[in-house]
Amino acid sequence: MRSTDGASSAPGNTNRPGVAAGPVSTRIPNQRNRYARPVPSGPGDGGNDVAWLRDLARRGELGPAIAAGQGARLSRAAFAVSYQIVFDVVTRRLELSNRGHTWCVPFMDGACLDGYYDDVEALIDYLLACTKPIEDLEGWLAHWAPKAAIDGHRRRRGERGALQRPRMTRALATDLNDDPWLSELALKILVWVGLPTGAGAELWPLDRWAQMRAERTGDHAGSTPARVAADVERVLAAMRRRPQWYEDFVERPLGRKVAPLAAPPGDGVTDPRPLVTVTPEEIEDRRISELAWTAVEAIRIGLDHHHDPTETVIEVLTRLFLGGAGSDEFDRTPSAGDDQRHRRLSALLDDPVALTGIVDRVLGIVRGEPQR
Repeated sequence: MRSTDGASSAPGNTNRPGVAAGPVSTRIPNQRNRYARPVPSGPGDGGNDVAWLRDLARRGELGPAIAAGQGARLSRAAFAVSYQIVFDVVTRRLELSNRGHTWCVPFMDGACLDGYYDDVEALIDYLLACTKPIEDLEGWLAHWAPKAAIDGHRRRRGERGALQRPRMTRALATDLNDDPWLSELALKILVWVGLPTGAGAELWPLDRWAQMRAERTGDHAGSTPARVAADVERVLAAMRRRPQWYEDFVERPLGRKVAPLAAPPGDGVTDPRPLVTVTPEEIEDRRISELAWTAVEAIRIGLDHHHDPTETVIEVLTRLFLGGAGSDEFDRTPSAGDDQRHRRLSALLDDPVALTGIVDRVLGIVRGEPQR
């Protein structure tokens, strides 16, 4: 038996983890703090919670269980039952038919993933607010999922300060001279300011609206983003004739959108290269200086432990300047100079005469003797 009592006017599930009173806050896409995707569990675990939820729903006792402090547990069990139903009944149709997002069927991210979780949460609100017995839990959820998604969307718009159901007013239509395109654009603006996501680095989705203008007016050549930007300013000027209304339903929700993140300079092919404050040669000189200081300290420690001076010098120089897996060079572009230095040092260490000179010079540095 399906119940309509209490579902259509669900005030929201205050037992959800992460829900707090106060104004809505800007949300980062993909950052969810209310539910976690259910993990398959054993018979004594989440499966019992779902069975418990079914039993309470069948007896119409969800409300008393919430009053007894079981809201968080019920929410987790409801999520385990609802998340696939919402995807099949609401999300799949929305992403494929309405938006054409074929990639969202196997994998969702960003705003689409946020919207999906919002719809799941809205359906859980409906379920936990229901006061009548529910015999077929899955059937009830599938029936109410579309309406819950719509109501949840409107409620979230209201939380952001936007109009829940934007409509054209007679006064605004008059200010726009009853122009069909400008009237439609005004509604698009009122809808847009209530959405949490933005248009990249732009304030308005001008490219999309330019295509829409070409379809509506037939003016394909003149429907450019620049022309639509001028139309947007004309509509906003008409809205500003009622300052309080404009501040409440345009400025305020627009300021709560997720801030756009511009790409760092230099990422584009034609972008100027970032200013380099240190040259690769300077970085290499510093690295060699640090290795030399490390070598001096290592040789000094070896001498303090009465190790053979020649063997100590050879071992330290080999390990620091010729050994290693190269992981310390991953951030540098390979150069011919590196190979030449390695080959030269290897040749010097293999030459007995040159090796004697190197050992004497290195030991002099370690002992603090003046260098000629």
